[in-house]
Amino acid sequence: MTGHPIAAITGLGFSALSRKPGSSVRRLACDAVRDAAADGGLPLSSIDGLLLNRSPIEPFETLPLSVRRDLGLGDLRLLASIEGEGSSVVQMIQYAALAIQAGMAERVACVFADAPITANVNAGKTFAIALPITGIEDWESEIGFLGAAPAFALVAARYMALYGATPEDFGNWAIAERQWAMLNPRAFLKKPLSMDDYLASRPIARPLRMLDCAYPVNGAVAFIVGKVEVAAVARPPVYIHGMGQGHSGCPAFSEHEPEFDNGAAMAGRIAYAMAGIGPVDVSSAQFYAPFSCAGIVALENYGFCKRGEGAGFVSAGNIAPGGTLPVNTGGGMLSGFYLQGATSICEAVIQTRGEGGQRQVTNDVVLATGLGGRQEHHGALILSPHASLT
Repeated sequence: MTGHPIAAITGLGFSALSRKPGSSVRRLACDAVRDAAADGGLPLSSIDGLLLNRSPIEPFETLPLSVRRDLGLGDLRLLASIEGEGSSVVQMIQYAALAIQAGMAERVACVFADAPITANVNAGKTFAIALPITGIEDWESEIGFLGAAPAFALVAARYMALYGATPEDFGNWAIAERQWAMLNPRAFLKKPLSMDDYLASRPIARPLRMLDCAYPVNGAVAFIVGKVEVAAVARPPVYIHGMGQGHSGCPAFSEHEPEFDNGAAMAGRIAYAMAGIGPVDVSSAQFYAPFSCAGIVALENYGFCKRGEGAGFVSAGNIAPGGTLPVNTGGGMLSGFYLQGATSICEAVIQTRGEGGQRQVTNDVVLATGLGGRQEHHGALILSPHASLT
């Protein structure tokens, strides 16, 4: 029924988060699952489902299905490794909720883990792999089109060309996330950021600067998804009211803009309809935005402003502390930390629970999103502390 919860997030757990080489992806995942169970006041033995997600750049062996044995779990009614690129964490929670609703499981642990920073290899080098955009074999590698930054630089450049955005518009996104990060004990970058600082940061892929880009860390985050009837013991339940996915195709129309016409709008429409709400009802938004331009485009695609108005919306101070739509209140991926889809979802859970401390905002309805590839894969969740939105 519209407005009533599908399932609830009943536990949230973290491993240690670090910018230094250390534990394996597998160990980080186990630490996070144990922490999530403890957070929810749940014994590990009560978990009867496990969904895993690792970074797409990691081989399967870094987080195998046998992690269940590392955790000492009993027989499981649900077990899978989920791969939907950056939308995977949202997808894990969605599939867990659907399985619970169908009676396949009662409590499912969903965990993302990654360790891009290893000995003598920084995160930038780790992520510098070819991101295919043309379909022409090896084209991207041959011209040095490596990593996500060049692909999202095309998004930023196209946005500037069509809508007259300036570097300062992107800088305002980065500054807003830094302001939120300064209120978050877990955030990695907390030094005050001025526009002069932003403009002085070195170019990565023009027009993107270093401070437009995500800040990767090693770590893991886990979520326990459970039946609404057996919600969290130790923490306030986070009810899942709506969820959607959208994966863009390849329409052969000259007016199609691949930088902006992606699956986000579809994911949002489905999630809003399922929850029986619209963008006007959202109290705060936690976007998967690994680059400043991606956040601006997300504001438009999820219905908070019209196409081309996102930059102005940000520059007017709307997403910053005290703004009309608090966005990425933990510092986001630019100043908080980048653990792919886990970053936005863990902050959404914290805010929904009312546990944001100095950064806590109104939490009636929280939108959380995932994004994968070159904005090709999207997932959305509508969360609330209320058992009914009607």
